[in-house]
Amino acid sequence: MERRSFLKLAGGTTLALGTGLAGLRTAAAAGKDIVYLTPGLDLPFWRYLSKGVESAATKGGFGFQALDSHNSAQTQLQNAQDSIARGVAGIVISPTDSSTAPSVLQLAKRANIPVVIADIGTNSGDFVSFISSDNYRGAHDVGVALAAALKKKGWQDGSVGIVAISQARKNGQARTKGFLDGLKEGGFTGKDAGMQQMQSYTADETFKFTQDLLTANPDMRGLFVQTDQPAIGALRAIKAARRNGEVLVAAFDGIPEFVDLLKSGELVVSGMQQPFLMGVRSGEAMVESIGGKTPAKEITVPILAITSENIEKELPVVKETVFANEV
Repeated sequence: MERRSFLKLAGGTTLALGTGLAGLRTAAAAGKDIVYLTPGLDLPFWRYLSKGVESAATKGGFGFQALDSHNSAQTQLQNAQDSIARGVAGIVISPTDSSTAPSVLQLAKRANIPVVIADIGTNSGDFVSFISSDNYRGAHDVGVALAAALKKKGWQDGSVGIVAISQARKNGQARTKGFLDGLKEGGFTGKDAGMQQMQSYTADETFKFTQDLLTANPDMRGLFVQTDQPAIGALRAIKAARRNGEVLVAAFDGIPEFVDLLKSGELVVSGMQQPFLMGVRSGEAMVESIGGKTPAKEITVPILAITSENIEKELPVVKETVFANEV
């Protein structure tokens, strides 16, 4: 849904996640780790995905480390260079965006280190496997659900805004198109209230974006926030503008706070990717590749359209595959 040296402990920029003792002993003997390069571990989605990669890596007998790119392509490239120089067994990467991923892939190819891409995608380059969600279909289902909620309120002729993830990412492009197509198919006949693109991916940033959209569009009745934590900022902005109950909010991905927000109706729907499951599939593909097998080139993990109406039924699955059992 985003960079410093690999082991500069004094700088505190490397996040070494815990591994199973058996996995550590095996990896230590081989001198090999599987490394996960992530856009930013401050976003829960990437943290959950990281836990999934770790689970599969340690089960396969490898050490594991996750490196935070702080949403900087340059830092991600530096992390990749450090990892390659260290001679890691494999790299799982969630690129900061699709246009900068080829640089990392090229470096890894020269060093004969396999790379698995977990979400976001790349514009070009060689990789072992690409694990993704069906972002188009997931966002499409969100659009349909929001359109139905707007129609139920009699607001299908209002306007709907979008606070988007980077549209330089292939998954961002898919979420926007899917959502707009879903809105239309769901019977929404209103106007486009405009789109703002995230840069820092924080609740405070989306708070400001939502304020701007509300000011520019007094008739705005719906808002789609294309990732999880920032949706909290959108809800805060709506409350601050005293528009509670006047703007229906749809989100993407999931954080524990969404459970009660969906139950209360403050959130109408969230298209929840299953990041822990995506991480497991990514780690499994990497372990297979290192072991001489050929995993599927593309692996798609379904997105769950979780609404105020089905949250109770779907919660057991959500707790495991979305929230990595943190809830």
